[in-house]
Amino acid sequence: MATHLLLMFNFLFFFGAPKGDVPKSIYDFKVAALDGSTIDFAKYKGKKILVVNTASECGNTPQYADLQKIYEKYKGKLVIVGFPANDFGAQEPGSNKEIAAFCKKQYSVTFPMASKITVKGADKAPIYQWLTEKEHNGFQDSDVKWNFQKYLINEKGELVAMFAARTSPTSSEVIAAIEK
Repeated sequence: MATHLLLMFNFLFFFGAPKGDVPKSIYDFKVAALDGSTIDFAKYKGKKILVVNTASECGNTPQYADLQKIYEKYKGKLVIVGFPANDFGAQEPGSNKEIAAFCKKQYSVTFPMASKITVKGADKAPIYQWLTEKEHNGFQDSDVKWNFQKYLINEKGELVAMFAARTSPTSSEVIAAIEK
């Protein structure tokens, strides 16, 4: 028994804990929304998708206003999906219900917001495994470094850009990538 446990420990130490299945395409993801419904990424075929990890108590939280602004401006060709996460400085401590109320009251958010997830570490959600691991996204490896890091997926479902947390959603860099 002890030998079996030691072998299992060594396997996990060297190879990591097994991860959940990661879909091949962004369009295969279905995630829980803040309101309990399901966000089906297949509905977004033919549009660009901007995925952003969010937090309500972060210095970058005012980016919600700019995200809403570009969501409204590019509504026919862009969808934004926010993923609340409490991975950085415990800056998203609220429940899904509290996060939804905050987003609506403070920033009038109307773009889809997923249920709170983990975007880094051993418990990283499968969608963030896809976004951050080249073996899944075919583009690049990256680490989520802080709240409001942005990932842009083109109309064909390909990851094409990653923008740092402090990069404003209305920056010329982000707008150029959306309009490309």
